[in-house]
Amino acid sequence: MKAMILKRVFDLAVESDPLELVEMPIPAPAENEILIKVSCCGVCHTELDEIEGRTAPPAYPIVPGHQVVGFVERTGASAKRFQPGERAGVAWIFSACGECDYCRTSFRAVD
Repeated sequence: MKAMILKRVFDLAVESDPLELVEMPIPAPAENEILIKVSCCGVCHTELDEIEGRTAPPAYPIVPGHQVVGFVERTGASAKRFQPGERAGVAWIFSACGECDYCRTSFRAVD
């Protein structure tokens, strides 16, 4: 899979391109996890804090972005809420309502 990674702290006033596009192995979902093929990903101020070193991640490199929408590719053995092929979103606050027009509107996945 393709991913943008952050390898170290950057000063964004000096460096405007801190992320590197790399090819990574596709992860396998753990027992209670799902694997989502990401269609789009939001980046918020938390990522800026990680890039500039104010909020250090546990280790480098990291794949920034924790607000995603996509389609379930695979599920772990105990993951029952979503099935492969279903649309799923991951919000920074651990959930999305699933009821509003934004949550329920279909769109075509981008490869």
